[in-house]
Amino acid sequence: MDSRTLERGAAAGRLLILPVGALEAHGPHLPLGADLLQAERTAEALAERIDAWVAPGLPYGVCPGTRRFPGTVSHSMSTLSTCVAELLEDFHRFGFRRILVLSGHGAGSHMAALREAAARCLELHPSGLRIAVLCDYEFVYELRGKESPPGDGHAGLLETSRVMALSPGSVRPERPKVDYGVPPSLVGPITDEQWPESVIGDTTQASEELGKKVQSYVLDRLVETVARALPA
Repeated sequence: MDSRTLERGAAAGRLLILPVGALEAHGPHLPLGADLLQAERTAEALAERIDAWVAPGLPYGVCPGTRRFPGTVSHSMSTLSTCVAELLEDFHRFGFRRILVLSGHGAGSHMAALREAAARCLELHPSGLRIAVLCDYEFVYELRGKESPPGDGHAGLLETSRVMALSPGSVRPERPKVDYGVPPSLVGPITDEQWPESVIGDTTQASEELGKKVQSYVLDRLVETVARALPA
């Protein structure tokens, strides 16, 4: 896209979507960049449905839980928040007044950093600017207990199936089954016995068919959410 086309679109009130991912271990079967891959593909599909534009994705996030697994790269919360706040500030400077920050990575500290960035930008521009921050896994995990066991999670059945649907060539043939034994209230290092591989759940029944069903559900929920939170 050229500079003047962007200028005209922003002035016309176009919604801008910023995909955010993470470089993070997803077991032996999914790519390290699975979170950005999902966020970008979802942003592109959503943009087609609601006539929005998609900014280049941000590939790194805050990943404290998986840092001990090879391939995980983690910003601090303050670094990610500052980076995203600066991006949002420039998007506002270009003329965008409706922005969706769409994350494919849902760690609590990661999402808190994104929301802090949005809050900083809104404090500087209290009128005329609207920003929504969400993770598409808020909607994926609404299907737990329906399309997957209730305990399904990171790189598990739903995520493996979704990546199979969005990028089948990136999924390796291994189908791990991992019991996640970390107490919900635990603070501090996680042992190999508590979490031996960067997967939560049983991926043996993963399928492209299920992934397409998950993705369709996510897109429908996103369209509803954008219409409510960021109306034209």
